[in-house]
Amino acid sequence: MIIHFITVGQKMPKWVQEGYSEYAKRLPKSCALKLIELPMAARGKNNSVDNLKAEEAKRILAAVPKGARLVVLDEHGQQVTTKGLADKLEDWLGGGQDIALIVGGPDGLDKDIIQKAQWKWGLSNLTLPHPMVRILVAEQLYRAWSVTQNHPYHRA
Repeated sequence: MIIHFITVGQKMPKWVQEGYSEYAKRLPKSCALKLIELPMAARGKNNSVDNLKAEEAKRILAAVPKGARLVVLDEHGQQVTTKGLADKLEDWLGGGQDIALIVGGPDGLDKDIIQKAQWKWGLSNLTLPHPMVRILVAEQLYRAWSVTQNHPYHRA
């Protein structure tokens, strides 16, 4: 299984790239995390937020591999414990289907993508900066995987 981590936004600072890479490389090939960075829609005076999100939605959907399960990060999504995420990851691994894990741009995701998602994941009630989300998601996926393997990384 591959988790295609599709994000809107490019050219992250070095510390973000290093933090993300540290956790992504720890995951085994059977649960690989693959980052796909997409450009944001061009902001301008005449572009509405809805138009920007619709343009980004086209790019996102084009990047989703055929047959992948669609998961979105959404502020109204389900917040889970580490054990809950580990259970979700175990289900994904057992199903053998690739995952498309989507993070929208600064304006969020188009409502059509949110409606198509098979799971809406809420990381926190806090508003988190996109660079931190990349690292946090990679670390939490590694932590969830470590729980499924009884690996000592997670010590709860």
